[in-house]
Amino acid sequence: MLNLSIVLEDSAREAPDRTAVVFGDLRLSYSFVNTVANQVANLLVSRGVGRGDKVALACPNSPYFPFVYFGILKAGATVVPLNVLLQGREIAYHLDDSQAKAFFCFEGTPELPLGERGLAGFEASGAEIFFVLPATPLATESEFGETLWAALGGMSGEFEPVQTDPSDTAVILYTSGTTGQPKGAELSHQNMLLNAMVADTMFPSAGDDVYLATLPLFHSFGQTVVMNGGFRRRATLVLLPRFEPVEALRLMNAEGVTLFAGVPTMYWALLTTVHAGGGQVPTTLKTACSGGAALPVEVLKDFETTFSVPILEGYGLSETSPVASFNQPGKVAKAGSIGTPIWGVEMKLIDATWNTAEEIGEIAIRGHNVMKGYYNRPEATAEVMNDGWFRTGDIATRDEDGYYFIVDRAKDMIIRGGFNVYPREIEEVLMTHEAVSLAAVVGVAHESHGEEIKAYVILKPEVTITEEALVEWGKEMMAQYKYPRIVEFRDALPMTATGKILKRELR
Repeated sequence: MLNLSIVLEDSAREAPDRTAVVFGDLRLSYSFVNTVANQVANLLVSRGVGRGDKVALACPNSPYFPFVYFGILKAGATVVPLNVLLQGREIAYHLDDSQAKAFFCFEGTPELPLGERGLAGFEASGAEIFFVLPATPLATESEFGETLWAALGGMSGEFEPVQTDPSDTAVILYTSGTTGQPKGAELSHQNMLLNAMVADTMFPSAGDDVYLATLPLFHSFGQTVVMNGGFRRRATLVLLPRFEPVEALRLMNAEGVTLFAGVPTMYWALLTTVHAGGGQVPTTLKTACSGGAALPVEVLKDFETTFSVPILEGYGLSETSPVASFNQPGKVAKAGSIGTPIWGVEMKLIDATWNTAEEIGEIAIRGHNVMKGYYNRPEATAEVMNDGWFRTGDIATRDEDGYYFIVDRAKDMIIRGGFNVYPREIEEVLMTHEAVSLAAVVGVAHESHGEEIKAYVILKPEVTITEEALVEWGKEMMAQYKYPRIVEFRDALPMTATGKILKRELR
């Protein structure tokens, strides 16, 4: 018996009155979060959801996320966290692909009409049960359907977690490969629990730890390192739904934040704000860790000088729960390096045929953190797995001390503001437009987002549409972080003899 919900249960039992979550003016104790999660578990069981069923959750960083996430796990079901920026059509795809039985969806705000998109996606899918997480605390009514609070009426706050095996799937995290359509990486209770535990050992404890949770909890980095690791440590999580540097700095100072985990663009934004006089450097910060993309060495140096805290860089993927390597305590941290493999994990460099590479190669990973496979995708799983090793698609070098340095993304992936964007998926959508004949999408350097998405488009003959109009159309069809902000019309695209577009000539 092993269930990831133990990270909450154990802390609720040992430190019931400690503050688990801070959200605006709300301060919720571990026992409170655990009680609501128990009610969610009772609700799911009462609606026929049980061990092995899939339950989707689309919610920004708010107390709803841990309430529902741990409630699903306690019921023995599998959590399918969805990116809150997905459009209705994309939500329907994820619900059907994961075979989700129920869906908890945040009602949204005028800026983020998630309830509307979520309901549209639910109605177009085969999912059976829809719960609304209302924007107004404790609201029992919503235009989109049954609210969580109405559904929890009369539910007991006691629940005996369903017995799950270590190998049962705890979470399905969606990630796109080069094939365009997102695939669900199946992560077991053991994958997720060990990764949270090992990641947690890498950060020194401040005694009363306070984490700023502004990385999205639906993403593997925020979920494992911040939420699950933080709850296991009995830390206080200060939730910030949308990263905004001025507000992040204000909260760090007001709440005495000791740990900040972010992607490189967040560090860049914090520095820019401090240098412009837009916020105070917090004095309580002890640990800063970065992942999701390579951190520019200049940012790393500037942050250490300005904040008096070194940034520890790590590396991982959704398929590896996510942490695989880290600049670890007790070892020298090397600027620009993703460190060395974490405890219980092996890494090596390989060539295209899985043979060990010496100087430079693709990173392959083996250990307790590697996924079971892609949900219902045996062929896709076989492409990336071999004898327990997972091939990442990331090209790296390794120095004489065993530290790894990322050289390039083998898969042409674009990282925009910490979100992975796969060009082929964007190209597929663009080519559904009646005016588009051919599209090639690349990442171009961008000062604050790291990379911006640019589409080179060949139009069909005798068609008139402006570049701006195509950008607007893309905005309607794709998530906020995916649609190309720059479109350039071309008469032709550079190609190889076999007709493959030469993207390196477009960047």
